Amino acid sequence: MSILDKVKIGNSVQVNLELSKDRLTKETIDAINVSSIAKISDFRITDGKGIGVILQLSNGKEQWFFEDEIDLLDENGNVIKKNNYKKENSNFILDLLRGLNYENKNKVSELLNPINFFIWIIMSFKDIF
Repeated sequence: MSILDKVKIGNSVQVNLELSKDRLTKETIDAINVSSIAKISDFRITDGKGIGVILQLSNGKEQWFFEDEIDLLDENGNVIKKNNYKKENSNFILDLLRGLNYENKNKVSELLNPINFFIWIIMSFKDIF
């Protein structure tokens, strides 16, 4: 499950300053130190796969954060554990392909083996998809 399944614009989240401190300005860090609770004002795609959020901080400024740099809060203001909103669905085929391991072959008989070729081709295309 992604962050989009758990929160909406206007919901409150808590910023984890330790994960994002190295890229923030002093003004932003000061605002987070005053209050690490912020409101979601928008969502943005980060790298084609992930979702980032634009947060309105305690000083009224907006700042971009990655999904893993914030902690979701429930209606009582308690932090929701990260493992509660990780991807729950598991794809058997993708899990099987991730478990494959290809070792380089040096013998001609190993190179001509169609099973080794199939494993090699799967491993070659695995990172593309």
